[in-house]
Amino acid sequence: MGLFKKKKQPERTPEPEKKSPLDEIDPSVRPGGVFMVQLLMKEKCETPSLARMTEVLTAHIGRVEAAKPTDDMSSSMKDIALFAAMDHIAKFSNGQGPVQVSVMPCDTFHPETIDEMKRSQMWDCLQERDRILSECKYCVFANDILCGALDPLERANFDMDLLEALVELFPTCEAVYSLNTGKLILADLVRNRTVTGLDRYIRYIVNARFFNISGTGNHVVDTLGMTLLYLEDLQYHFHDMDPNWVVTHAYNIAAYCLANRRPIKDGDTVDGVTEGNLDQSLQWKCHFEDALIGPGRPALSIHMGQYAVGQ
Repeated sequence: MGLFKKKKQPERTPEPEKKSPLDEIDPSVRPGGVFMVQLLMKEKCETPSLARMTEVLTAHIGRVEAAKPTDDMSSSMKDIALFAAMDHIAKFSNGQGPVQVSVMPCDTFHPETIDEMKRSQMWDCLQERDRILSECKYCVFANDILCGALDPLERANFDMDLLEALVELFPTCEAVYSLNTGKLILADLVRNRTVTGLDRYIRYIVNARFFNISGTGNHVVDTLGMTLLYLEDLQYHFHDMDPNWVVTHAYNIAAYCLANRRPIKDGDTVDGVTEGNLDQSLQWKCHFEDALIGPGRPALSIHMGQYAVGQ
């Protein structure tokens, strides 16, 4: 009986790994991504004691448990204050657990990393912008962990409760810079607590930007910050209307979309604007598309009728 050699099979070229569309989105605006802020201050400060941080965080976000450093942590990681928020549970297909917050020690602030485009969109602090970015030499970085698994409304309130706790813990903080949206606000705006509920997320984090389209009389207003909550950012491509009216409309529609859990569907209409005021007799049609101006992300485009550019 003869022996037969097994025919060698040609080697298969490995198929390229398929990427999720989410991989193409900037991490700072990825749906359900990490919420990140920097607390800006003129002088370097010490991290509050563990007891003090536990007390303040508990008052704002509910019961917390501090994570103890382990032997396998690097020395830099051991300096990070990490807390589990026991009243806010992230649920996954294979289990669940409390979300967490991380607060890093005060370190040098690097304003040179903020490019001119981002600086030009700091409308909420435009008069104070240059002074803040030049005088504030230090910052405290803080972020949430696993919060993308929370209900969007719970997350919006949780992150704003966290922000209120942070400005209380660091009384010398002069301004808050959102790394997700490029928005810069004075810390006292948060401390004064004149804004409440979900409106805090719109006021403190969502950034309505304004752009002139070179060589035309056309403009774009859009928002950054809604995608963190699995909602589309808004955009308007228009001419011959006061941009301030459009910005106000964007913030109002963003607040409506958040409070009502994405109520607008493709093809729906919203009240338009006449002389700066909402006008029910003027309906603007909405549709979903890609954002006109980066970072790339899904957007709810509002067609402003006679003021719109294109169809």
